[in-house]
Amino acid sequence: MKKPQRDITLRFLAETQDVNFGGKVHGGAVMKWIDLAAYACAAGWSGRYCVTAYAGGIRFIAPIHVGSLVEVDAKVIYTGNSSMHIALEVNACDPKSLNRRLTTNCIVIMVAVDQNGQSEQVPQWIPESEADIKQNETAKKLMDMRKKIGEEMRIFAD
Repeated sequence: MKKPQRDITLRFLAETQDVNFGGKVHGGAVMKWIDLAAYACAAGWSGRYCVTAYAGGIRFIAPIHVGSLVEVDAKVIYTGNSSMHIALEVNACDPKSLNRRLTTNCIVIMVAVDQNGQSEQVPQWIPESEADIKQNETAKKLMDMRKKIGEEMRIFAD
């Protein structure tokens, strides 16, 4: 049996169709890239088809320009029974200088599902390094925060 892959990096150039009227990549394109990387990471870990259950804490830190070399790094930081919490970072740079800068980061929760859309169990990820342990603990804290936010958000669903 192959060992699950915990992390992945997607690398590509920002293209003209990704740019808004201001000449910078629009947030929707960045969110699409994040979702693609989260899926690839979750599928690589679980060996299953996965769906996005949550995307949050997204921070747009710096703009991405057309022609920039973009890297979307994704890694598993927590696993539940069927869910995987994926931490993502988007970095960009001029391909001539390779001076990378962080542009966006967030957390996405993916769930492994079968052909009927029912959740399926995923391999457990066990943190090993000190950094892994800290990220895993942060993921657990964020779960509690999301529950509270969800309760507060109910007012908008009524």
